[in-house]
Amino acid sequence: MAISDECKLKFLELKAKRNSRFIVFKIVDQAVVVDSIGGPQNTYDDFVAALPPNECRYAVFDFDFTTHENCQRSKIFFIAWSPDTSNVRMKMVYASSKDRFKRELDGIQVELQVTDPSEMSMDIIKSRAY
Repeated sequence: MAISDECKLKFLELKAKRNSRFIVFKIVDQAVVVDSIGGPQNTYDDFVAALPPNECRYAVFDFDFTTHENCQRSKIFFIAWSPDTSNVRMKMVYASSKDRFKRELDGIQVELQVTDPSEMSMDIIKSRAY
């Protein structure tokens, strides 16, 4: 499975420059490519809406939060989106290439495997961030 240079570049920009809130990746012709990017003004709801309801995707989301000690923090979530309604073959392709792709993205702090939007509700995101 090839990983486009754009994937790595856009992830580094998200991590260092914080010029985007999320990136959604998809597999096309045996390569992982950027599917969509959400700007810094985008919300978590925009991110969830960017995930197709019947197709697998990888995604990273830069989650800003305030700790119980009132400190501003940020964590980068890696989300493996694999809805129950997606094609079984595609689920297998995404599952088998996930670890290799994730290794290319240095700086992932939290990983979620998600098959339904309820599995990545804001409450779950917050509980995994703290």
